[in-house]
Amino acid sequence: MGALKPWHILVLVVVLILLFGAKRLPDAARSLGRSLRIIKAETKGLADDDVDAKAEAQSGRQPLSGTIDDNKPSPAPTVDPVDRVRER
Repeated sequence: MGALKPWHILVLVVVLILLFGAKRLPDAARSLGRSLRIIKAETKGLADDDVDAKAEAQSGRQPLSGTIDDNKPSPAPTVDPVDRVRER
């Protein structure tokens, strides 16, 4: 029932030719191919950027240095004035 048969494809091609004309179909297919190539290149570029960013983040890490002084009180938290107004 859900299988695509050759005559289904033939009917689809005839309908497309009647709707768009024989001259516009190659142009439409060409522009669709260009768009897909652009999308493929952009997604590959995004994936490469992610790999580069991870490599930079890992190489840029440095261990913390210094001592922890437990006798000092922690600084007071800073509160956004807008949040104070919203609480009222």
